[in-house]
Amino acid sequence: CSSPRLSSLCRLQRIHSHMMSSRAEPEVLLEKVGCAGVITLNRPKFLNALTLNMTRQIYPQLKKWEDDQEAAIVIIRGAGGKAFCAGGDIRAVTEAGKAGDALSEDFFREEYILNNAIGAYKKPYIALIDGITMGGGVGLSVHGRFRVATEKTLFAMPETAIGLFPDVGGGYFLPRLQGKLGLFLALTGFRLKGRDVQRVGVATHFVESKHIPDLEKELVDLKSPSAEDVSNVLLFSSSSVEGIVQNLKADDSSFAKKQAETLSKMSPTSMKITFRQLQAGATLSLSEVLVMEYRLSQACMRGCDFYEGVRAVLIDKDQSPKWNPPTLEEVSHQMVEQSFSSLGHKDLTF
Repeated sequence: CSSPRLSSLCRLQRIHSHMMSSRAEPEVLLEKVGCAGVITLNRPKFLNALTLNMTRQIYPQLKKWEDDQEAAIVIIRGAGGKAFCAGGDIRAVTEAGKAGDALSEDFFREEYILNNAIGAYKKPYIALIDGITMGGGVGLSVHGRFRVATEKTLFAMPETAIGLFPDVGGGYFLPRLQGKLGLFLALTGFRLKGRDVQRVGVATHFVESKHIPDLEKELVDLKSPSAEDVSNVLLFSSSSVEGIVQNLKADDSSFAKKQAETLSKMSPTSMKITFRQLQAGATLSLSEVLVMEYRLSQACMRGCDFYEGVRAVLIDKDQSPKWNPPTLEEVSHQMVEQSFSSLGHKDLTF
């Protein structure tokens, strides 16, 4: 590309390549997977910032799926692993506003119409807010029935820093947060991270990021799911018993409250062993599982909770077992792993 002519040719080739690349990578992917309509925000280089074009694709598809009997739920996610959606395409709106272009009107009007459609959606709408979720990304998620945060979630409404205000329905959900938290978030643009996004009520559930693909598979594999079915999957989608308990406590539904109360009565050691047992058993054969379970049975015989549980439920029937350790936090990883250790020559054989 040394000569002017070759230089021009190279520029044309680069432009053509860019155009082909743009065509090959649509800004939003809309597909039907199992029982779910899946929306993937597909601008990872721009942290999936929302454009007017994306809004114009998402809205009609949402309305179509709402009337489609084969689409029982809708999942919205972000591509690239860094962001769900970092906001609206503010640069384009700014340039349009300065030039008096209609985009500055159309963008907000159609974005808000989409926000309202999400808030009024008749089917379970699940936003996987794994990564940066700000401004326009909040509008695509917070009004839906289910919002799943991860340890990578970074939530904020930073509009006052750019001479705007917390829009996309911020005037609705922010004052409904506990106390004056919404006002604090709106004025300061303060960033909430990870599980705190769930604790304050912006997210409804929490799942570790590495388990999001498994969660997606569970959701799309549901058969004719109701909102309650989706809720049950989300409540128990965690990498630890502690995480499940936290999800249940953060949920206001009667089902969650009942399950949280039930778990509070169970042996902490038994719950942690059971969680690990089902994790391991998912990839083992029946005979391998039975070898594992024999090891666990002998661990229970060596411990104290089994004897205390039998006393409280079957002998004295006072229904008040004194578990040791008494809390999940006090049951160490080492204690759980020891229960799965080989028994040597006493191992079960077939």
